[in-house]
Order: sequence, then structure tokens, then C-alpha cells
Amino acid sequence: MEDLDWLGLAWDEPVVRQSERAAAHSSALARLEGMGLVYPCFCTRKEIAVEIAAAGAAPHGPEGAVYPGTCRGLAQDQAGARMADGAAYALRLDVARAAALVGDLQWRDRTVGVVAARPERFGDIVLARKDAPASYHLAVVVDDAAAGVTLATRGRDLFEATDVQVLLQRLLELPTPNYLHHGLVMGADGKRLAKRDLAATIAAMREAGETPEAVLEAARSRAAADADAQP
Repeated sequence: MEDLDWLGLAWDEPVVRQSERAAAHSSALARLEGMGLVYPCFCTRKEIAVEIAAAGAAPHGPEGAVYPGTCRGLAQDQAGARMADGAAYALRLDVARAAALVGDLQWRDRTVGVVAARPERFGDIVLARKDAPASYHLAVVVDDAAAGVTLATRGRDLFEATDVQVLLQRLLELPTPNYLHHGLVMGADGKRLAKRDLAATIAAMREAGETPEAVLEAARSRAAADADAQP
């Protein structure tokens, strides 16, 4: 928030924090469970990777290899017993069943126009875990609707993920905003700037004597160059 203020960018109040929205997220999850679209998955990441490797030509989606649906057919009493015993689990959305329920989906991006959504490419996405009440997909759909967002502006790396979120919006009877997926700000090495790569933060630039105007212009120039480089 200090960085945004320094750059001269304002935001609506009050600020919505995901950590304070657990009740709303749980309510949305319960609604999807009531529709018979959610099931517990007890597979570890390692077990999933082994099964995918054993399958040979496993399908891949925008986020990599697609979860093979190992626990989708697990009997309800078996799943309940494992959950009661304290087993770790994730709650997954039966995406194929959900997509069949809502039919054709579309959303609009300010740059490319109308996009036909294909959420089934992602496989059965995780909606929550035993120790995490909501995934990004579920939280952003519920919170954007509550905040009255009409234009979701974010990086191009999240373009495909919108398909999944539009599916959730339809299932939960929430409005679908317009979207604008912008080019990413890249470093000199061609990689997008990220904290894990120790990219310079706006606070560090401020402390080094950069001006807000210079930082914004650099961001515009690099994002524009990235957009021009896209097919």
C-alpha cells in the first residue's frame, strides 16, 4: 500500500483481505458441495506424479500435467472414514461434471475480445485443503463479486485461469466481470520480475532515489515491449 501511494495510485476502501473472508469462502464451497460437484482427494503430490508418469501420455493443461482423477470415484463412506481419521486431503471440483452442468461459457478480455472458456483443460482443480479454506480460484471469484469488481486487471500469465473462474462464477450465480490481461514487466534476462528471484522491489527503487514517474515509465515500456513480442 505504501508503494501504491508513492506511485500515486489510489484504491477503494475498505481494503479486502482474503484472510478475513473465510466464512464467505466456506459458504461458497458448501454450495458447490451441495450440488454434488466436490470430492475429497487424499493423493499426495508425489503419488499424483507417480501415477501420471506411469500413464505415459498423460494429458497436460495450462498448469502442467492434469490430475488423473484418482479419488473421484472413491465411495462416500470410505472418504468420510479417512477424513474422520485425520487424513490430509484436498477438496477438488469435478470439472467435467460442472462444465456439463452449465454448458458453453464465454468471457470478454479488453485486448482479444470474446474468449470461449474451456475449463476442462485444467482437470479437477483444488478448491480447498484441510489446512487452507480456499484456493486462489475460489477466493478471487467470491471476493471480486463481493467487491463489485467490473474490470479485473492482471497479468497475461493468468489468462487461461480465467476459464476456471468463469465456471465457478456460473455455478455460484455470480457476475462475470470484464478482464484485461496485460503484458508482464520483464527483467533484462527476459524473465518476469518475481520476489523469489530477488527482483528489485518498488520500495528498493524508492530508497535508491528513483522517482515515481521513472518507475511507471519503465514498467510501461517493458510491458509494451512484451506485448509486442506476443504472437
